[in-house]
Amino acid sequence: MVRKFGRPDLFVTFTCNPSWPEILNAMQGRERPENRPGIVARVFKMKLSELLDDLIKRKVFGCVTSYIYVIEFQKRGLPHRHILLTLDSSSEIRTKDDIDKFVSAELPNINVNRRLFEIVTKCMVHGPVVL
Repeated sequence: MVRKFGRPDLFVTFTCNPSWPEILNAMQGRERPENRPGIVARVFKMKLSELLDDLIKRKVFGCVTSYIYVIEFQKRGLPHRHILLTLDSSSEIRTKDDIDKFVSAELPNINVNRRLFEIVTKCMVHGPVVL
């Protein structure tokens, strides 16, 4: 891949969340996601297809010239995928300003978008959130 398309520009990891509503809604009674790997895998595949559509068809990072991936299973049995993306020369991320378009370490404003704030603080922050 590197010989033909050059060094990859992005490394993306996509991890299954056992709290996704599609998984929890399929549970019956006291079932837990770890006891229903088929449902977990199907929901992961559906969401992964949407992610790939965003990356490749909708070009959220620009035009992708090549990609390669591997799916692994964590110790708890949850799937996750590592994806390497190579972008065309007009889409390459070269400067800090290019990076800042896609990467942010700021919490969303709770007064502007409460739902986004709740999602980010629940899924992306380790430890207590101090406002």
